[in-house]
Amino acid sequence: MVLFQVCVSILGIGWYISLWVISLIGCLAARKRYRLRPRSPTASLPKGSVEGVSILRPLKGLDVNLYENLESTFIQEYANFEIIFSVADPGDQAIGIVQSLMQRYPGVKSRLIVGERVVGVNPKVNNLVRSYEEATFDILWVIDSNIIMDRGALARAVDALTSTPAPRRIGLVHHVPYAVASEQSLGARIEAAFLNTNHAKMYIAINTFATESCVVGKSNLFRRSDVDIVDGSLKPLSSTRPTNTPCGFPQFSRFLAEDNMIASALWHELDLRHSLSCDVAKNIIGSLSVKDYILRRARWIRVRKHMVLAATVAEPFTESLALALILTLSAGYMFGIPPWACIMGHYIPWLWVDFDVLTSLAGQQLPRPELVPFLTAWALREMLAFPVYCYAIVGNNVQWRGATYKVLRDGEVQEIDQVDSSRPQYQPLRREI
Repeated sequence: MVLFQVCVSILGIGWYISLWVISLIGCLAARKRYRLRPRSPTASLPKGSVEGVSILRPLKGLDVNLYENLESTFIQEYANFEIIFSVADPGDQAIGIVQSLMQRYPGVKSRLIVGERVVGVNPKVNNLVRSYEEATFDILWVIDSNIIMDRGALARAVDALTSTPAPRRIGLVHHVPYAVASEQSLGARIEAAFLNTNHAKMYIAINTFATESCVVGKSNLFRRSDVDIVDGSLKPLSSTRPTNTPCGFPQFSRFLAEDNMIASALWHELDLRHSLSCDVAKNIIGSLSVKDYILRRARWIRVRKHMVLAATVAEPFTESLALALILTLSAGYMFGIPPWACIMGHYIPWLWVDFDVLTSLAGQQLPRPELVPFLTAWALREMLAFPVYCYAIVGNNVQWRGATYKVLRDGEVQEIDQVDSSRPQYQPLRREI
């Protein structure tokens, strides 16, 4: 029995140290990557000297800060780009915002596509298919409507995509989300505390190791010619595949997390790698209740458990409460350290690391009046982590964009609500091998 307790304690301490190593790597990488964002030389080059980029922005309704979010793409410091906005509903309120911006910036090549084409259950993909097909350029930059980007982001992203020092070509450039709670609701503050600390820390660390694809699709830049030859099977592209295999962007409409699956397909099917930009995707969050936050977190846990089961099962053991308990039990048994010392020794540096990551992403210290609200939201996020996980892990149904879906194997989804069969359908591209 004693031997068993010793072995378990050693494993616990080993796990604890491993998570601290990952956290420190995320913290140090965030410092290096985000505290200094130099202007790209590409930003000053003339139109004929840079590759063209088609910026695709899918819209639905009046998102918080929508005018400023969309305007950030009109003022990019890059000489050769177009913007394509897409809305599914001709009566969508976002159309007026788009038209106002197009009038304000007549020198920027931009257009609006109204009307979706149904290719599957994912409404975002249905909204984007026409923009994807009609884009002028091969390089596509897909940005969610609630994201505002720095004016130098496009040039830096193109630099990362086209300048590849690694042995394998970069197939996708992505941006870590940085949340800004535009309203003082508790749910929004908890969401921002999560995205700007724990999520960012782990996301940056995983992409620093770069042993597997890990991408959030708030802002992704890739080549259409690459996506056109993948199908989401995550099997290496080879002559052994059947001929006339449906491929390309529409094939990812069967997934709810189409952004992550596109990135994984580029990684596994084409053996391409990803580059995490030094810019952040500033995610403007409107009013959220605590219930809204819980449902949002539960949705992505339920999707993720069907895509990366092992990582999802291990997730609760990476949270600070679980790690504090592991440290208390393991170090207490092995070295006789009192519980209060373990808890203090864990949480003070853990909070400091999270706060440092937030500072790196923000590019400045948190204003003093924001300190107490942040600490409150951070503590609530930590306490909610395990209950939210337990609620999410036992279910398979999620709600997104007004519809209910059942998450299936490998992250595919089935819409539970009745689908309007009168909407225009799509005939998939097929790859000839």
